Amino acid sequence: MELKNCSLPTLHKLTRFPGYLPSHALIIFKPICFVVFDQLLKMDQKVQSARLQAVIFRHLASVGLPKSIHCLTLRLAQLYLINAAARSSLPPPEYASRLTNNSYHHIALITDNVVAAAVVVSSTISSCADPEKLVFHIVTDKKTCNSMHAWFALHSFLPAVVEVRGLHQFDFPPDANAVIMNTVEELRQSSSAYRYYRGSGKEYRRLLALRPSMFSLLNYMWIHLPELFTKLEKLIFLEDDVVVQRDLTPLWHLELQGLVMGAVSSQDSDEVLNTGPCVGKMFADYLNFSNSLLSSPLLGLQHNSCAWLQGLNIFDLQAWRKNNITRAYQHWLKLNRESGFTLWPMGSLPPALIAFNKQNLQIEHSWLLTGLGWRMPDPDELESAAVIHFSGAGKPWLETGHAELQRIWQSHLNHSDELISSCMVI
Repeated sequence: MELKNCSLPTLHKLTRFPGYLPSHALIIFKPICFVVFDQLLKMDQKVQSARLQAVIFRHLASVGLPKSIHCLTLRLAQLYLINAAARSSLPPPEYASRLTNNSYHHIALITDNVVAAAVVVSSTISSCADPEKLVFHIVTDKKTCNSMHAWFALHSFLPAVVEVRGLHQFDFPPDANAVIMNTVEELRQSSSAYRYYRGSGKEYRRLLALRPSMFSLLNYMWIHLPELFTKLEKLIFLEDDVVVQRDLTPLWHLELQGLVMGAVSSQDSDEVLNTGPCVGKMFADYLNFSNSLLSSPLLGLQHNSCAWLQGLNIFDLQAWRKNNITRAYQHWLKLNRESGFTLWPMGSLPPALIAFNKQNLQIEHSWLLTGLGWRMPDPDELESAAVIHFSGAGKPWLETGHAELQRIWQSHLNHSDELISSCMVI
């Protein structure tokens, strides 16, 4: 018998049927075969370990912020302390009335990434025919608030108006505060429970739980847009990893027909009333329809329905409040935790698919192109999209991003800006 035939079946035969080889051959062959098999097993373990390590490194590279952005954030925080101009009012007092004036076009952004926010605001203004109508509401956390404020105080975007507020700076009325604290407490409990249910013995689940967005309050605060902006009737919401390439004014004037939200669907159709198959994810890709809670006819969810896309959404905040969307969202967050996360893996989008079910108006596909963090799209598709979304691991501020797509993003930053150049952001 040749050494190359030394395999697990061969070992099985040797151990079960000693007469399979002459006794003198068995004495020689068995040690050799076991040594080879042991070496193959160790090699396989090393390969698996290397693959896991590569996944971890790739994951860390996709969720972290580079040193250049940390540098910029720290420099801006320092300027906020020593430079009065960096602490100047946002917006200037003469423009403050626009913040609650519904005749202006209000755009909200929730982020702790200063550079990403700068690109979103800059690209939106440069694409707008009448930037004087734009009012940006940037919501951030306490650790980034001073840096974010300093950037937009030192870099004027007039005639558009920019507001920067940390979550700690909102003066919520008691009823709104109770609703928001409900989400905060649910995330705290979910974070603890998820590590118990999902963090034991499964490396990929532990990896998933390491994602900063998994339990980040900022990632869930968009569900509280009606509480954050109590005096606004309508709002365009942008993710921080987008670039705006076309005037958003027509989207602002879109009639939502009494529905809460306008969003691009993952359905393949050039028509607003989509009839084609899903080219993106379906509800079943996010939700576990084998669970009776989700498959109940009373809920009215269809497993093969095409999911709507995040990145660019327009909301009728009055209809949102009327339909208790936020309460429904919180209800399903709680149910998922209490079920041991069997309804869906932890995330902010799945409960929104349920809460906004039948309250979503499908808008034209040309408004949003997603997946730029995973792929290089067709050039015509890229050029025609109103908003491009770097959803996926290859964020444009990371080295993992596609070089050609990064140049589009970087074109909205001032390369000669002292802060940008000194921290080597680009």
